Amino acid sequence: MKISYNREADILLVEMDAHTGIDHAEQNGPVILHLSREDRPVLIEILNASEFLSTLVKVATRAEPVTVSP
Repeated sequence: MKISYNREADILLVEMDAHTGIDHAEQNGPVILHLSREDRPVLIEILNASEFLSTLVKVATRAEPVTVSP
């Protein structure tokens, strides 16, 4: 696994498998999941990463549990 951050573009990349090719991608908000032909995650791309991670930390540090609906 390789994690990199492009400060200029504010994009966080999490490379799951450098040896598998990307066949297609699915986007949900600021997260783009790049998948192999077998639908296995190859790369996770987080746009506006600083805002996304800031929100994630705020939610994770709340005193009360958070329920997320699908």
